[in-house]
Amino acid sequence: MRILVVEDEHKIANSIKKGFEQESFAVDVAFEGSRGYDLASSEDYDLIILDILLPEINGLEICKKLRAQNIHTPVLMLTAKGQVSEKVEGLNAGADDYLVKPFAFEELLARVKALTRRPKDSIGLVLFFEDLSLDTLNYEVKRDGKVINLSSKEFAILEYLLRHKNQILKKEQIISHIWDYNADILPNTVEVYIGYLRNKIDKPFPSKKALIQTIRGFGYKIG
Repeated sequence: MRILVVEDEHKIANSIKKGFEQESFAVDVAFEGSRGYDLASSEDYDLIILDILLPEINGLEICKKLRAQNIHTPVLMLTAKGQVSEKVEGLNAGADDYLVKPFAFEELLARVKALTRRPKDSIGLVLFFEDLSLDTLNYEVKRDGKVINLSSKEFAILEYLLRHKNQILKKEQIISHIWDYNADILPNTVEVYIGYLRNKIDKPFPSKKALIQTIRGFGYKIG
């Protein structure tokens, strides 16, 4: 899961980033509205956490511009304002949810999970492909009823593949979705993690068909 946090208060932004990274999310942070808009309009995110009061471009304008460009990434607005009128203004700008500061991280996490449970294809909490299942809420993976222990990055890559099953995903797509924008990741890092996944998901089940496929010259897919 990859999210963008646009928040000018560095302490809050870094705290949110740390919290979501502990939940195995990839997190990019922007402290100015213009930088946030540039990232939101050019990168692929599962969700955007957007403060309203930002330098250069405020959150309402960013949200309106994104929606005008047919970018429908879920947006959760953050603001110190608690008036009903401001909430309505944020929702009318195209936001999907609204959270007033100060807030508990647990509530923010719950709202983010609720929003990302409403993907474009109505994918639920548990993702399936044949006898493989991935529980996005409890971070549990099973094949043929057997629990498989994955690292946070392995889990994130498998979830990304399952959310795009039967689609070929390039190494660059996987890198941009699983690692932070500023992470210095080489393409062969993806090969290494795909190898880890195969060792846990395919090799222990020799009587079953391999689920993770390499499409030479293109990328990887489940399907």
